[in-house]
Amino acid sequence: MIEFKMPSLGADMDAGTLVEWLKKPGDAVKRGDIIAVVDTQKSAIEIEVFADGILDRLLVEPGQRVPVGTVMATIREPGDLADAGLPPKAVPSSASPPAAKSSAPVAPASAPLVAARGEPRATPAARRRAVELGVEIASVLPGPEGVIGLGEVEAAAGARAPAKPQRPGGISFDEMRKAIGAAMARSHREIPHYYVSSTLDVSPLMAWLEAENTRRPVPERLLYAAPLIRAVARALMDSPELNGHYVDGRYDPAEHVNLGIAVAMRGGGLIAPAILAAETLDLAAIMERLRDLVARVRGGRLRSSEMTAGTATITNLGEGTADSLMPLIYPPQVAIVGCGRIVERPWIVDGKIEAAKLMTVTVAGDHRISDGRRAAAFLMNLDKLLQSPETL
Repeated sequence: MIEFKMPSLGADMDAGTLVEWLKKPGDAVKRGDIIAVVDTQKSAIEIEVFADGILDRLLVEPGQRVPVGTVMATIREPGDLADAGLPPKAVPSSASPPAAKSSAPVAPASAPLVAARGEPRATPAARRRAVELGVEIASVLPGPEGVIGLGEVEAAAGARAPAKPQRPGGISFDEMRKAIGAAMARSHREIPHYYVSSTLDVSPLMAWLEAENTRRPVPERLLYAAPLIRAVARALMDSPELNGHYVDGRYDPAEHVNLGIAVAMRGGGLIAPAILAAETLDLAAIMERLRDLVARVRGGRLRSSEMTAGTATITNLGEGTADSLMPLIYPPQVAIVGCGRIVERPWIVDGKIEAAKLMTVTVAGDHRISDGRRAAAFLMNLDKLLQSPETL
């Protein structure tokens, strides 16, 4: 029997609120299936299961706040079913969960389940609010990215919007700022940071990108973030001291670069879901993943693996912002790469002064694992990759 527990979805998380179960007892589940939705201080997160089997019992009701590590459900493995004399197909899909022996409440058979095919896409908080206001979710006009959020539901009901600013998923920005503050306070307190910066000439990258985009249809054109992410991922593969997790006094270097992408949320706030195995993806795939992540961040629809598997993070302030930044590492990661805006300034090339497009890149590293020489080597490698963007 497998115990499905409330995962830790960030360094600042000690509990989450179960919004809804997306499977019911008797349903077959396989690795990677989304089984539940949990609300945190930052977002509504779709929780994946990491084993195959049959969902046996639900031990937590929607709406309950659940500490990290609490058993939320049990899953029967094929061997469990065979030992019990019940082949998987003999488990009725509509079976109600038997009474729990523990003090944890059991979700009733009527607990919210996954929407039927053909129903509109809506955040869990929007569905709850629709029920409270007596609004048929199917009658609500979707918002950005075709997703129904709290604002769309309240507009349909003619209700006054709450005075306190809300993010997708229904949690106030005040709560999210508290979560960000808690994680960064821990980072500043526990991680001995060092910083190494370098100003890189990205003129070859921008010239190549302009030429490349003229050959691509408009929907397939690239933002400069795509080759930048690809280059950072490749450089991190050659710098294992900057790519991994430090937990319980031990460093575990990562096999792949699961690169966290810092994404600004509408109205404020920041979240950094990861593009998994970024070093294996070509530029088109990275661009597709980037668009998808941004859309789902702003729609309040992220997956647990994207929030927990990050091995390093990149934060790019973008155009019209600051020249450089000194970011804090997101634990248990051991490095973060901060990219300032691209500016055009005089630059000496082969003894001559030329106009060049420059970007200042800063690496924050964990002194328990590496030192400035390793970060400097990473920056030199990154610079080399950006000088030949056609090879990315």
